[in-house]
Amino acid sequence: MPTFQLEIVTPEKTVYSGEVEQLRAPGSEGGFGVLAGHHPMLASLSIGVMVFSEQEQDPKSVAISGGFAEVQRDRVTVLAETAEFAQDIDVNRAEAARDRAREMLTRKQEQQIDETRAQLALSRAINRLRIGGE
Repeated sequence: MPTFQLEIVTPEKTVYSGEVEQLRAPGSEGGFGVLAGHHPMLASLSIGVMVFSEQEQDPKSVAISGGFAEVQRDRVTVLAETAEFAQDIDVNRAEAARDRAREMLTRKQEQQIDETRAQLALSRAINRLRIGGE
């Protein structure tokens, strides 16, 4: 199967750079897939799981929390707010973040909190646990 170059970059570092056969990403308007030769496009990404396959390898999953994907015929560049492979996720820290966000949301009447921010924190923590708990 033909391959294309995939680069996943966060503000801190390049998380992945290599040749892949396919990519599935969580677009903000719905998930999408990419194969070599895909029509060029730009897509915004939501919190979710990005999955890609290198030649004759098992698929790899990355927890991302938003960003953009630039798709070209021979390359995809993902600019993500955060991106973590399962082995890089601190499950205890993710569980603590999930619990803090849930607590904030249940106590929102008692305190003045930014509900949108708390909901996003909860979504990011749950997504990290989905990948890290595999």
